[in-house]
Amino acid sequence: MNKLIIPLIIILAAIMRLIPHPPNFTPIIAMGLFSGYCIKNKTIAILLPIMAMFFSDLFLGFHLTIYWVYGSLVIATILGMLLIKGINMKSFLISSLSASSSFFLITNFGVWLTSAYYPKTMDGLLICYTMALPFFGNTLLGTFFYTGLLFMVYKLLRNSSLITISDSI
Repeated sequence: MNKLIIPLIIILAAIMRLIPHPPNFTPIIAMGLFSGYCIKNKTIAILLPIMAMFFSDLFLGFHLTIYWVYGSLVIATILGMLLIKGINMKSFLISSLSASSSFFLITNFGVWLTSAYYPKTMDGLLICYTMALPFFGNTLLGTFFYTGLLFMVYKLLRNSSLITISDSI
């Protein structure tokens, strides 16, 4: 049962993508950071948030930039793996900001590359990033909120005398 708690938390976070929310205010990046930190098996750590995304995308639909989004989620998971010394305010801020920034840069590069909205020039790329800036604010806020929430729930469960969570997942 204890080994199911972390995947369950991640799946619940994926379900949050299906509930109405402000654009880009989702737990997507937090899922990767949390999975990378909590799941010791690197393959499972990467696959679990990808699978959670895939199943929520079955309801939301697939798009041309899906590979860029999934790749960004892999990077967020790897950043979570780098939190081996533990989560504190500094590592929380750095990892959340790094994962959100890489998501912004990679996914919007994918939008520029795969869509007909922007010319395939340096100016077109800059326009693409500029147009995406309002979404970046929500990405940051969503990442900070959900990363904090996931790690807080995890810590509460670990400290609870009702549930013990194994570190060997």
